[in-house]
Amino acid sequence: MKKMFLLFLVVLPFIAGAQVLDENTATRLARLPLHCIHTEFPNKTSHTADSVTDAVLLPRQLHPSFYGCLDWHSSVHGHWLLIRVLKQFPGIPVKDSIIEVLNNSFQEEKILEEVAYFTRYKTTKTFERTYGWAWWLKLDQELNSWNDPLARKWHKIIQPLTKQIVQLWKAFLPKQTYPNRTGVHGNTAFGLVFALDWSREMQDTAFEKAIIAKASKFYLNSMATPAYLEPDGSDFFSPSLEIADLMRRILPNKKFINWLNAFYEPRSIKRITEMPVVSDRTDYQIVHLDGLAISRAWCMRGIAKILPASHPWKSLFEKTSTRFLQQSLPNVTSGNYGGDHWLVSFIVYALLI
Repeated sequence: MKKMFLLFLVVLPFIAGAQVLDENTATRLARLPLHCIHTEFPNKTSHTADSVTDAVLLPRQLHPSFYGCLDWHSSVHGHWLLIRVLKQFPGIPVKDSIIEVLNNSFQEEKILEEVAYFTRYKTTKTFERTYGWAWWLKLDQELNSWNDPLARKWHKIIQPLTKQIVQLWKAFLPKQTYPNRTGVHGNTAFGLVFALDWSREMQDTAFEKAIIAKASKFYLNSMATPAYLEPDGSDFFSPSLEIADLMRRILPNKKFINWLNAFYEPRSIKRITEMPVVSDRTDYQIVHLDGLAISRAWCMRGIAKILPASHPWKSLFEKTSTRFLQQSLPNVTSGNYGGDHWLVSFIVYALLI
């Protein structure tokens, strides 16, 4: 463990005091989704069967593009990671392997099957709502912002799936009466963060306005959030920090700082800056807490950037996020599939903030 920790200290350099992703680290991390994207089992399809006919379908029959990495959303954000590192490091040593995987997944007939899944069965309109939807929009956004022939080709091919997910989200958002303040997949604030980022990238003003209105309704008047009770035992999100990460995107800086000051009490700040304890990384639920440390880090990094130097939480959030990422890195490649199939995407995203 000591040897691995030192390895990650070397491959995560600091620039201007912040941890950054370099090509060596990106190469090491990319090898995990390169492996798991075509690893069909173990698998959690989350498919609700209509009959005996579809009850026996294998993961790759249900999802010809995104059947690996244990579940659909992990496969999707594994693909996002590969796109991101190839975009950032065009000469990365695993370039050919990445292109091969993406060319295989982003085929028109396969993507159309993925689209059809959302309407083929009785309950699949809610499939992966909204966690998987959010990661898909992040993938779409990554391709859209990349001026490259391959990226343009892949982006064109995946548009039917993007349109399907956006259509479903736009239909769902007005019906969502209450937010999900959970620390796992259903967390509303996390989903809205990625949806908002996508809407701004794509200049979908109507979607952007709808997201801002809903976020304001859900969270604008929130005060003294009970974050001192976090986390639950299988959380990979901080419910409170995800809300703050969303609100920093929709409020002017001064208003956000006033909102943040009222949102957190000292005992809650103390709690969210404590490193989560992971007692068993072979347990697929307990290992979620490694992801909690990483997602807390990315929220704190983003919030700290807009806090004035005089704000007491600026330095605290900067130091805490650095500590969380340093302590989490050895666990991302622990050799336990319960974490290996997804934690690398969290690390890469955190390092982009």
